[in-house]
Amino acid sequence: MTDKVEFWFDPLCPWAWMTSRWMEDVERLRDVEVDWRIISLGILNEDNADNHHHGHVESMWLVRVVEAASRAHGGEYRKKLYDAMGTRRHPGGVEDLERIITESLEEVGLPAELAAAKDSTEFDDALRASTEAAQAVAGEDIGTPCIAVNGVGFFGPVFTPAPKGDEAARVWDGALALASYPGFYELKRGREKGPDFS
Repeated sequence: MTDKVEFWFDPLCPWAWMTSRWMEDVERLRDVEVDWRIISLGILNEDNADNHHHGHVESMWLVRVVEAASRAHGGEYRKKLYDAMGTRRHPGGVEDLERIITESLEEVGLPAELAAAKDSTEFDDALRASTEAAQAVAGEDIGTPCIAVNGVGFFGPVFTPAPKGDEAARVWDGALALASYPGFYELKRGREKGPDFS
């Protein structure tokens, strides 16, 4: 039986990036179907003065462009743009969000005009709804990455570096076992290392 997975990402989050690379290996090695969805750190942290690495406005830029592209050209562009943006932002180390947007749109063959969506609030309601959908399955006190497996959601898993190949599949089997137990809520340990994109 195919496991239905919803994977919520924000292109700014390095932890979601590593988990998404793991999820790609899982897709190749296990019978899963992944729906790539947006969770907005800007929305999750809109009342937080620090708001992680960028202010609230800038933190919305990438997700607005991804949502606009998805609406105009098809849902498959959520993942395509995420891959293009994330590769530049995380292993690539590019800090300039406007450059990330411009280069990513070009890479996936989308019109440059979509970059204007970064400054538009037209898609913010949809981004809020997608973010709230993640919270509905995993709880209010979450961040990114967020995953739901067959309707059961949780924050994480968080890796550094992400498991690959057979190890990725083995870790997936463990996550699936935990998610299948209705009383499972949390498993966590202190994080001593920063993101390792190797």
